[in-house]
Formats: sequence, structure tokens, C-alpha cells
Amino acid sequence: MRITFITVFLAMATLLSAQNKSDYYYEIPEYPSTYNAGTVMARVVDGLGFRYYWATAGLTEENLSYKSNDDGRTINQTLDHIWTLCKIVANSAKKEPTTFDVDPSKFSFAEKRDQTLEFIKVASEILKASDATDLEQFDMIFKYPDGNSREYPVWNVMNGPLADAIWHVGQVVLMRRGAGNPFSSEVSVLEGKVKN
Repeated sequence: MRITFITVFLAMATLLSAQNKSDYYYEIPEYPSTYNAGTVMARVVDGLGFRYYWATAGLTEENLSYKSNDDGRTINQTLDHIWTLCKIVANSAKKEPTTFDVDPSKFSFAEKRDQTLEFIKVASEILKASDATDLEQFDMIFKYPDGNSREYPVWNVMNGPLADAIWHVGQVVLMRRGAGNPFSSEVSVLEGKVKN
């Protein structure tokens, strides 16, 4: 009896843990009780997470191949780019260099979506916990396959990959409308909640 209870408990805990991971940005997390550079930047990151969650919720395989014109990216190619941008933001928060040795197009849509949401969540949690009065510790470092590297101040993280990811999430919203699968009207980006 005791073994059965433990087995059921562990199975439920694993299921709930997996559900929480993928549903973390179903609603925007509560805002921090204090204002500092880290919590403010984390809130922008959380805004990206909430928008990304809903921009990608319910996309079909057919939607992923949609593009607005012959010269543009498909939704799936845009999601590859967002994956890379969010990886850069997370690596900056972790104080790790970003390498370009992983091709996100090799992942399934579900894997790519989960990884992107995890990148966003990790960056937000680190920034919130930093109690940073300044963000200089979160510089962005690129390491290239040829052994060269390039470093940018955190300002470039904000106006570069973070802002760019938000920009491209908006493109996904626009393209999914063109594909006939519009963004849910029940989602309030102002309140960070789903309307009841």
C-alpha cells in the first residue's frame, strides 16, 4: 500500500511539474514588490514570455509553414529566430557566452516552444533574484566557431535580442491571423491574464 501511494505521489508530482513548466506564462507572474534594475528588466522579460506563450498557443503544423509573402520567413522560421534571441537573453542573465552551435530548426515545434519559454523563465528568475541596482553584470558575449568572441554591454541586450524577440512575437501574431488562426481575443496583454 505504501509503495503504491509513493508511486502515485511521484507520478502526480512529475505530471504537475511538467504542466507548470509549459504553462508558466499562461498568465504573467505577479510583479515584484520592489523596484530595481533587475526587477524592471525581469518584468519586460515576463511580458515577452506571456506574449510568446499566447502567440504560439494552438499553432498547427499547417500554420507553421505559413509566410506572408514569398520573400518572408515562415512562422516556424520566425520561431527559430525567437528561440535564438531568447537563448541570448538567458545566457546574458546566466553570465554565459552564447555559442551558435545549435540549430533550433532541428527541434519539433513543441520542443522549441518549451525551450524558448524556459529561456525566458530562467532569465526572468535570475534578474528578479539579483537585487541589482545596475545591470552591468549581465553583459552579452558571443563566442563564434572560429574562436573569436565579441562582448556587448547589457544595453545591447535590451535594445537588441530582447526588443527584437518582442518584435518577432508580434510578427507571429500577425502571420497566424493571416493563416486563419488568430491570437485569442480572451488574452489581455495589458493585464497579463486571460479574460473569464
